[in-house]
Amino acid sequence: MNKTRAFAFALTLLLAAQGAAAQSVSPTALGLVRVRYIVEDVPATVAFYTSKLGFKLDMQAGPYFAALSRDGVQLLLSPTKGPGGASRPMPNGDKPVPGGWNRLVIYTSDLPGEVERLRRAGVRFRNDIVVGLGGNEILLDDPSGNAVELFQPTN
Repeated sequence: MNKTRAFAFALTLLLAAQGAAAQSVSPTALGLVRVRYIVEDVPATVAFYTSKLGFKLDMQAGPYFAALSRDGVQLLLSPTKGPGGASRPMPNGDKPVPGGWNRLVIYTSDLPGEVERLRRAGVRFRNDIVVGLGGNEILLDDPSGNAVELFQPTN
């Protein structure tokens, strides 16, 4: 077999193996929506989302990573420093930091009740309830300062 045929054969085997691997991925995983938050303290943030916002812990790798879920969305938590790829600086030196205005939105049917419950639990809010055209909302901070929006649509 010459080098060209050997290369073509090896390439065919490689592509077939990749296709088989792609077929073994669960359809559930492909349809799952994931959001990644950079956090200061993974265990503290896990405790916050599970005890205060009703998330379920799917898996945790000590202080370096956690995956939580609620209502078909998976929240991935990565620290600002650690061995994972999400913790590494960009080529220009920018480092991952928590906070900002991007946010996870959680729908509720009783916004005032949820706000009262969370305030009693010591959760910090950025603002008071805002009345909007499509519904009412309020922003709270997780332990690292990432925003979470509670939203009650207008009926």
